[in-house]
Amino acid sequence: MVKIVGIAGSLRSGSYSQLALKAAAQRVEALGAEVEILDLRSLNLPFCDGSKEYPDYPDVAKLRQATRAADGIILVTPEYHGSVSGVLKNALDLMGFEEFTDKVTGFISVLGGQSNSNALNDLRTIMRWVPAWTIPEQVAIGQAWNAFDANGNLKDENLAKRLDAFAQSLVENTTKLRGAVQKEMTAA
Repeated sequence: MVKIVGIAGSLRSGSYSQLALKAAAQRVEALGAEVEILDLRSLNLPFCDGSKEYPDYPDVAKLRQATRAADGIILVTPEYHGSVSGVLKNALDLMGFEEFTDKVTGFISVLGGQSNSNALNDLRTIMRWVPAWTIPEQVAIGQAWNAFDANGNLKDENLAKRLDAFAQSLVENTTKLRGAVQKEMTAA
């Protein structure tokens, strides 16, 4: 069984990013993966200043350890001013190669207006540098204020199907990469 960590880059109460992460996590769990949600709203994280250690912030170690222990990662961001939220970018900046090398990542963006790929493209650039593997499937949820029902479920069946395909790809590719990495470590 693969382990997936989910992180949403929104601190807002009633966050659509958190709803999107929950919807993705449920689908990933239904495919047999273990999922841990790291809620940035409950972590006390400093602004990244480039330091290796943050002894006054034990939640940095918690964030790093959970990500290191994962096989794959779901990153969800609201799109602010055409890019990734500062909250998510800061969390990613507090981590590095040790957390993301040989990890499979998948991205979801949440927008108040029409869907686009700006934040998703920025996440691809960030993850390429750390260096993580990224699945080709991605989901942009436009007009998020109208995308979910009162129970937090997606209203649009086509969007739900895209999230299903996203989850399937994330689990399948994470399983494949984990197997290849374990085989390589055994051979060494």
